Amino acid sequence: MKYAPHLRALALLTSVALLPATTAGYAQVDSRLSPEFAKFFGVYERIKADYVEPVDDHTLIKGAIDGMLAALDPHSDYLEGASYQRLTTMIDGNYQGLGISVQMDEGAVKVVSPFKGSPAEAAGIKAGDYITHVNGKLIYGTDIDDAVEQMRGPAGSSVRLSIVREGRDQPFDVTVKRGLIQLQPVTSELKSGNIGYISVNEFSKDVGKDVLAAVKSVRAKAGGRLAGIVLDLRSNPGGSLDEAVALSDLFLTQGQIVSQRGRNRDDTIYYDAESVYPGDVAAGTPIIVLIDQGTASASEIVAGALQDQHRALIMGERSFGKGSVQSLLPLTKDSALKLTTARYYTPSGRSVQEGGIVPDIRVPQLSDPDEALRAKYAYRESDLKRHLVNEAALKDDDLESDTKNDPRFTETADQLKKQGIDDFQLHYAIETLEHTARIQTAQR
Repeated sequence: MKYAPHLRALALLTSVALLPATTAGYAQVDSRLSPEFAKFFGVYERIKADYVEPVDDHTLIKGAIDGMLAALDPHSDYLEGASYQRLTTMIDGNYQGLGISVQMDEGAVKVVSPFKGSPAEAAGIKAGDYITHVNGKLIYGTDIDDAVEQMRGPAGSSVRLSIVREGRDQPFDVTVKRGLIQLQPVTSELKSGNIGYISVNEFSKDVGKDVLAAVKSVRAKAGGRLAGIVLDLRSNPGGSLDEAVALSDLFLTQGQIVSQRGRNRDDTIYYDAESVYPGDVAAGTPIIVLIDQGTASASEIVAGALQDQHRALIMGERSFGKGSVQSLLPLTKDSALKLTTARYYTPSGRSVQEGGIVPDIRVPQLSDPDEALRAKYAYRESDLKRHLVNEAALKDDDLESDTKNDPRFTETADQLKKQGIDDFQLHYAIETLEHTARIQTAQR
């Protein structure tokens, strides 16, 4: 998402300010406005005059704005009060709660992904889960802000969530102990074989700088002999477009990173390598990028750029498929419009909308006992109502190709657990890089 004031924000604010505070009469609507807009005034005046109870202007105007945005794509939204504060808090990276990213889907609260290391992840909440009740209270059909507010609470307190999961016959309850969510956008460590592991959990401010520091850290721990890097973008719901560009630029020395193309000429922007960081900070070091169905938006930009520029091998599962850019357009000091203003494209001109990023090597998460069911009922952008359609008109067969079994991956979660493997995708990526390092050593 990019965060910048926009002239259209002023235009929208002006139009809202012109809405009448009292009934004006259907025939008195400015003749320059369209007949459709005149209908809006007509409905407004009838509600003000005839509804069973008095209704204040704020309720009606907010309802009208919400209704307009509900007719668009699922990522456009009006933010004020609690919802605006929640977005600001997420950007700052600290809050008390469960640590999950959620999306409204036809009146239901659906989990996009739990944040890594969060109480929600520890409790076993998965991407694609529906949350139907909070402490026994039905939240279906409620406002997303109300649902989130009910799930939040002081660190140390507990909340009972009722979950509906595709592939399971019955709903089940999960009790989650709330915590202080101090989002660590980037974590790193040195794995066996001098393989650097860098996990990027979301794209907040300074992620590019943090990844640069992580590369330097794992290289120092390896004594300068770094054999490979695993860049983990799994369950990363996205964030700042600028930070996605910065991270990509760390490893690219030429060519395009991403382009965004909107309705107007001013909305078409090209982002190129060498615009943020000079050179490749890991020159000569092979990179594997891990993705899954929770890899969305800004994280898909990074995966797509490194894949198209042949700088990294993409491994894991097909990503979420959110190929649109949202601009935050301020209206007042405590409200804003989050509006989809452009689609973005990878360097080769691919739109990831609906189809997502397809890994070079599909590696299922065999260490997850629910992996087969989760793959069958995977939840992605294409499952959202009113999602933008990919201009390439993808076929269902293309989108479902990642559900086919691979004869290389047959071990069960129990078998892997006995081997001490609790993250098969990461294990396979490290093994691949270690094998590559041995080949390179033998060639030298």
